[in-house]
Amino acid sequence: MLSLLSFRTDDRPAYRLYNAAGKTASYDKMLKELAEADVVLFGEQHNDPIAHWLQLQVARDLAQRKAGQLVLGLEMFERDVQPFVEQYNTGELDDKAFEEQSRPWPNYATDYKPLLQLARQNKLRVVGTNVPRRYASQVAKGSLASLENLPPNEREWLAPLPITVDYTLPGYANMAKMFGDAAHGGAGAQNIIQAQALKDATMAHFILKNRQPGQLLLHLNGSYHSDNHDGINWYLQQAEPKLRIRTISTVSQEQLKKLEKEHLRKADFVLVVPTDMTKTY
Repeated sequence: MLSLLSFRTDDRPAYRLYNAAGKTASYDKMLKELAEADVVLFGEQHNDPIAHWLQLQVARDLAQRKAGQLVLGLEMFERDVQPFVEQYNTGELDDKAFEEQSRPWPNYATDYKPLLQLARQNKLRVVGTNVPRRYASQVAKGSLASLENLPPNEREWLAPLPITVDYTLPGYANMAKMFGDAAHGGAGAQNIIQAQALKDATMAHFILKNRQPGQLLLHLNGSYHSDNHDGINWYLQQAEPKLRIRTISTVSQEQLKKLEKEHLRKADFVLVVPTDMTKTY
């Protein structure tokens, strides 16, 4: 693949890659590092077509490099529809039946279906990792305490309770600024952060539960769930401190020649896309 370093000043690249320190990174170098990890968290902007295209390239190339050892994890499917994900993956469900039963996101056909088709063609296991949204909504309204009386069969779709929430993590601290001071009695903001933590903890839990030793699990999620090495990453590290994790974040900039200061160290690799890039919705 053409190195990003070889672009001329009069070219119009659709994206550029940088490392955490803001130095230009090639796709091949990134892929080599990703292949050596246990878990890769690919943070996307959900409506960005370049991120979705690059996810497909990364998945295809890692499937070749990690033959028989790659697992695909998706925030976009919730734990209660996992049986349908598995049935589609093995060919037991056709497209119509799967899409009727699995609650796919509105941009599924353009942005995620190609990944599931790739997984089926290459016999990659696919894992939906997200908490069913009704529980996140429940927590946003009534805190994590509202989950205490869930029946055992429904608890199986969540990270084990109780869930620890560190309000000092960058992502959660930023949410506190947006919605109020959660650390000092802002109940509304605290509940919203707890709902986010429920998602992060649940995705981390099912990443670990579905990855066997020697496997690489490539997980696709919104960038906010893994930026600054917190969110999902933090819960993974709490459970398995020696886990080798690599992160990618997708950001937009007016210019691609330099990684802007606010994006430095946001992830191991930063995918920069022009702000005027066409959106999928």
